[in-house]
Amino acid sequence: MIATLYSTGQLNAPLGFAAALAVGFCFGLSLEKAGFGSSRRLSGVFYFTDMSVIKVMFSAMLTAALGLVAAERMGVVSMDALYLMPTILGAHAVGGAIFGLAFAMGGWCPGTAAVGLASGRLDALIFLIGVALGSIGFAESYQWVAPLASMGSRGVVFLYDTLGITKEQMVLGLTVAAVVMFWLCEIIERGPAIARPGVSRLFLAGFSAVLCIAALVAMNLPRVDVPAGKIQIPATASRPSAQTQGQPQAAQTQAASPEAQLLAGVQTGRDHIESEELARRLMAGDPSITLVDIRSKAEFDAFHLKGAVNVALSQLPEALAAKRGQGIIVLYSNGMTHPAQARDALTRMGFNNVYLLGDGLDGFFERVLKPAALRDAPLTPESAAAVKAARQFFLPAELAKPASPGLLTPPGNLPGLVDAGWLKANLGKPGLKVIDLRPQPQYNTAHLPGSLSLHLESLRGNAGGLPSMLLPAPMLAQHLGQMGIGPRDLVVIVPGESPHDATLLAVALERVGHKRYALLQGGMKAALAASLPLDAQLPKAPATRYPASDAPDGFTVTGQEVHAAMTGGKTIIIDVRPAEYFSGAKSDEARAGHIPNAVNRPFTEDHQKGPGDVVQLKNADDLAKAYAAIIASKDSPVIVHCRTGHQASQTWWVLTRLLGYTNVKYYDAGWTEWAARPEWPAVVSPPPQSKDEKSKEEKK
Repeated sequence: MIATLYSTGQLNAPLGFAAALAVGFCFGLSLEKAGFGSSRRLSGVFYFTDMSVIKVMFSAMLTAALGLVAAERMGVVSMDALYLMPTILGAHAVGGAIFGLAFAMGGWCPGTAAVGLASGRLDALIFLIGVALGSIGFAESYQWVAPLASMGSRGVVFLYDTLGITKEQMVLGLTVAAVVMFWLCEIIERGPAIARPGVSRLFLAGFSAVLCIAALVAMNLPRVDVPAGKIQIPATASRPSAQTQGQPQAAQTQAASPEAQLLAGVQTGRDHIESEELARRLMAGDPSITLVDIRSKAEFDAFHLKGAVNVALSQLPEALAAKRGQGIIVLYSNGMTHPAQARDALTRMGFNNVYLLGDGLDGFFERVLKPAALRDAPLTPESAAAVKAARQFFLPAELAKPASPGLLTPPGNLPGLVDAGWLKANLGKPGLKVIDLRPQPQYNTAHLPGSLSLHLESLRGNAGGLPSMLLPAPMLAQHLGQMGIGPRDLVVIVPGESPHDATLLAVALERVGHKRYALLQGGMKAALAASLPLDAQLPKAPATRYPASDAPDGFTVTGQEVHAAMTGGKTIIIDVRPAEYFSGAKSDEARAGHIPNAVNRPFTEDHQKGPGDVVQLKNADDLAKAYAAIIASKDSPVIVHCRTGHQASQTWWVLTRLLGYTNVKYYDAGWTEWAARPEWPAVVSPPPQSKDEKSKEEKK
């Protein structure tokens, strides 16, 4: 398998320049020997006196097509190793018209003009001066013609796909067209007799037969699949990601169409590069990587990976034009949504060397830069040393310091629950942040030493007209940073008397990707019963920079998605409001009732009274039995909601974090939005009878 200069990223390297010089010299010499150093002969095609240009162009196209088909089938070259020019209909149409007009007026194209200049022709010099001035004018006026430059962009489109035929049929058609054109050109030049030295009907017939036989042979060569491991890609080449290393080349070749190419790349993992591989190559100083940060300038200035450049999404095609096919381009943001969309768009524009960072910058922090002390599983000495080296390479000095030796060991799986005994034993240790959710007057009177006060409603606001919505991740992250909380901190949430207060904060932490948190079982009453110390001092909490993510949290759904799930019939919708609100007997919203086919399990059914009338969550076994009667399996699709998302946060947290359900979504807007949308159906039903009511009915 041939590794081309394009595939190895060496077109703009010394080897590429040397090869271009050699090929250019040979090409120019061939043009001169063929007589194309004369503008008179070139312009003869427009007067139908000399059709050499047409014959040469068809010869070149046919030779390239047959050679490429044969080389590809024999396994000599892969389509991945070639640059495929994208189709931009508007630009190509206008550019072709301008080029044709200039060719007719000047009698030269840029290549033949260079040959003419080398032969001492003055008109070639004048033509090349015009080319240079036109190029300068185009560059200076690009801001006005830029829309035309991308008008009608179709990406990399193959003609045989557009015509709905196979590649073989296309090559055969091109061969027949070339043969017909050769005969027509001879007839136009010399008349039907075709009688001039060196050219005869017999020669043309033989030449035509050879071309047709060559086409049939090229299209019927046995296809060779290069075995895994046979392709040697230099270190500076555009390489597949770690998942595709060792796979057969057949699985890595370019697909027949741009969309199929995208899908094949995703299937084989060639759309992304893993965090560990990127870190290794950046730390090794790999020059083939162009690292592009597509976040906002403010986020980039706050932190970015070493060696990255900041480019806005809309400017990517222009900014990366020189890197098309040169090494690999890696796009990253906090998450993967925007890089994936940008990568697909660039691929359609002909950039076949664009990758995205797997799991985004958040994943890079988690997998590469997360301190060894904070990992869920212990690391080997070698892995711990690698983490330390990566932190020193990528992080500022103040962030690269190792985690404090006194950093807390999680009290079990996180996120999870802790009891008052564990909190008492660890209160005041480095890395522990306690958040008190009681009303501020109660907090001001007495609270756990060092604990932070938080008003739950500061986590919510109006979003798109919907009240009481959980705020976007960047706003939540800024709030956490203002409280002095960092991604490495273990957060213990202390509610007053309502567990669902704690779970609403838990959902906010989940939205920003903070998984090192736990809920204090029993809340502040449990802390007081365990005789934890209290004081009234306000803690010192220097602000930190909590990294924000612009990616969706992955577990919140919209009203439209709930409506679609309702009509689909496969999703279990759990309404956690009290029974009288579910039935419609009571209502605080625009309409009473519930979503059709929803199941009512009030959030209070997850509670039990502990010692001292402490309200706490039931034990996991009891909860598991209750929900198993509602939900068929741990991976069944479920949507939970209440009125404003507050109570539903508890059910979502219990299902996902205590019981291990994997497909539970959270409808934040809840009945507040649904009731205000009259086009969405609602059901009113009588509430279930109480035991007293049932006994009265039986007596009657």
